[in-house]
Amino acid sequence: MLLSLLLLLATPRTLPAAQCTKLLTAARAMVGADIEYEPAYVKIPYPNGDVAANSGVCADVVVRSFRAVGIDLQRLVHEDMERHFRAYPAKWGLKAPDANIDHRRVPNLMKFFERRGKSLPLDGDFRACDVVAWDLGGGVTHIGVVTGKGTVVHHIGGHPAEEDVLHAWTIIGHFAE
Repeated sequence: MLLSLLLLLATPRTLPAAQCTKLLTAARAMVGADIEYEPAYVKIPYPNGDVAANSGVCADVVVRSFRAVGIDLQRLVHEDMERHFRAYPAKWGLKAPDANIDHRRVPNLMKFFERRGKSLPLDGDFRACDVVAWDLGGGVTHIGVVTGKGTVVHHIGGHPAEEDVLHAWTIIGHFAE
């Protein structure tokens, strides 16, 4: 099972249509749901851990969407960080990986997708199920799941939304499903 997940993540644009549909369904199920924006550090189970269903941040939209197709980014990011900790951003002063939070940080997700060969051109063809990351200014990052031409499910505050915001901010990451 682990090998099949790693192979799925190793080759760009390999997510079968049925899995992409399932991922999009999971992302869209969060739209308008009672999920308050809550960035607080929380201890969560590992693997397959999650913060409370009624809370989360932009990264949780991505993590929960991928989990719907059997890809546990919490576990995969944590395991990669255990093996290659220095390859990841050192923004938080950590001395070791932390399975409670690492997968919930946009720069870590970006680095994980990049390390798995999932990076695509920033000005390329954005397709449904791609992941996009932005710089909102002042070093604040954001991430979401592309659902169509210009539309993205993301969580920037309030509740998750599906909006035409693909080019609303500076794109700093584009990753294949």
